[in-house]
Amino acid sequence: EDLKLFEREAQTLKVLSHPSIPRYLDSFELDGPKSKGFALIQSYIPGTSLEAYMQAGRQFTAAEIKAIALQILDILTYLHGRHPPAIHRDIKPSNIVVQEAADGSIAKVYLVDFGSVQTLASTAGKTVTVVGTYGYMPPEQFGGYAIPASDLYSLGATSIALAAMAHPADLPHKDLRIDFDRAISSLSFPPALIDWLRGMTEPDVQQRFTSASAAKAAL
Repeated sequence: EDLKLFEREAQTLKVLSHPSIPRYLDSFELDGPKSKGFALIQSYIPGTSLEAYMQAGRQFTAAEIKAIALQILDILTYLHGRHPPAIHRDIKPSNIVVQEAADGSIAKVYLVDFGSVQTLASTAGKTVTVVGTYGYMPPEQFGGYAIPASDLYSLGATSIALAAMAHPADLPHKDLRIDFDRAISSLSFPPALIDWLRGMTEPDVQQRFTSASAAKAAL
């Protein structure tokens, strides 16, 4: 199973070309005396992951969360617009790398780690491999089903984690929805942004935004 995911990541990265995604350079097998390994070489992305910022206690503003989400949505528009669409399936703070400007503002955002990527072809998103990270995965992904809207849920959950400074799984849930209002009540988030976060993390995939471009337009 690990080998299948590794080969899928390498094959997918080979054909991707986006300034905010690591470039594929090479992949090869490593034969040891008692074991075999596999290596994937990608371009290095200098920056800090959102997970590292959270662990350091950095509180992101509503404007910063919006800026990060907008850049990720641009990347998802590219991925989901491919033929067949490429679904990342593991968007979370540790897989988003940020470069800061000299004044400390958000300058550039990268999406990394395509080890869970899946191409949405004739299988209509169905796969026997359940991958992702608990708390950031939409309900349908637990059944091995992933579509572009699944990545939108993960981005919404990531944005909520940044706002609440907490893992989504540690926040209250009601009817499968992340109940994050109380966790960010003291931050004066714009009501429209809160509504957007709710829309991104709708448990029912039919109630979510249908595309990254639609989510960006709403944001």
